[in-house]
Amino acid sequence: MVQSHKKNHPFHLVDPSPWPFVGAIAGFVSALGLILLMHGHGFYVLLMGAALVLFTMAGWWRDVIKESEDKISYTLPVQFGLRTGMALFITSEVMFFVAFFWAYFNASLFPTEPTGGIWPPKGIHPLDPFDYPYFNTLILLLSGTTITWAHHSLLEKHRDAVLKGIAATVVLGLCFTGIQVYEYAHATFGFKEGIYASTFYMATGFHGAHVIVGTLFLTVCWVRARLGQFTPDRHVGFEAAAWYWHFVDVVWLFLFVSIYWWGSGL
Repeated sequence: MVQSHKKNHPFHLVDPSPWPFVGAIAGFVSALGLILLMHGHGFYVLLMGAALVLFTMAGWWRDVIKESEDKISYTLPVQFGLRTGMALFITSEVMFFVAFFWAYFNASLFPTEPTGGIWPPKGIHPLDPFDYPYFNTLILLLSGTTITWAHHSLLEKHRDAVLKGIAATVVLGLCFTGIQVYEYAHATFGFKEGIYASTFYMATGFHGAHVIVGTLFLTVCWVRARLGQFTPDRHVGFEAAAWYWHFVDVVWLFLFVSIYWWGSGL
């Protein structure tokens, strides 16, 4: 008797893939290299692990993009599941920042003897919030409008506007990162100089890492948009990038108000 293999459900079952196995090896080599580096050697092992991780990411995401072009596999329930997964991922990232803000406010609202009983602590000269931080705030707010412009242009099938909107957002993201690097290079305190410095660099640096990831995310979306892989009813990858970027924008507003402005003691 011939059995039918016709798909009778709306979900996407992926084909066997080598990437989980390769990714596990890459993670192991990276961890081994990091441990060896902490003992004075192992730099090349860490470099090899990092290269394997990047190779896994590129290959795995390439396969995911190919799968997304299959209209049979990527049904509406599958797209809903992907959006839900992205929303939960962003929620988990929010929890990281909750922890950093908790540490910052715990130290600032209840200054202890090591900080001199005041906030900012003695010897710390905070950055002027209305200098580079304020300029970076304007940059991220503008980038939020450009990515929204790109999204609405995609829904209206204006391909050129989509490309311009994403490109403008990527450029603004690069500008933000460059200004933050300059700001760090000219700060008067280092990471190890007490609770203020550690919470400042941990929160703002972690956010900066998210800006870099978001910029790369949007760069890939620009390439995909140029190749015509997004349509008004099928653009989950772009939606995920836009949501991620808006998350980055909102977190920065909290950082600017609480750590840069209020935390400066002005």
